[in-house]
Amino acid sequence: MKISTKGRYGLTIMIALAKKYGEGPISLKSIARDHHLSEHYLEQLIAPLRNAGLVRSVRGAYGGYMLTRNPDQITSGDVIRVLEGPISPVEGIEDEEPAKKALWMRVRDAVKDVLDTTTLYDLAEHDEDDDQEAYMFYI
Repeated sequence: MKISTKGRYGLTIMIALAKKYGEGPISLKSIARDHHLSEHYLEQLIAPLRNAGLVRSVRGAYGGYMLTRNPDQITSGDVIRVLEGPISPVEGIEDEEPAKKALWMRVRDAVKDVLDTTTLYDLAEHDEDDDQEAYMFYI
């Protein structure tokens, strides 16, 4: 399974909203600016997230988007499934011979486990911890 920019940028939106959870709506324009992404593309991604009930929109001059639940109640799997569809490493697993079918099912289950146990809160916190000083190498 390859995660496209839809899934990656969708997680970017959701992590940005998780970091500002409880502070009011956040505009897609500010998320696009902060992450050097296309605002137009983010607008296309936010619609399925809103339709799935993961975010809600707020109109007005200070409007934007907010998570509908606490960041520790939304998993990365929730986001990826909305934007990418079902999680499967290969198509047609049911047609594989038993040994390969078992392998692909284990791979699928391992990926699902990671995605379904990693919350937006985890990702937002991890991102904050990554602000460590970079190593400087001299040659």
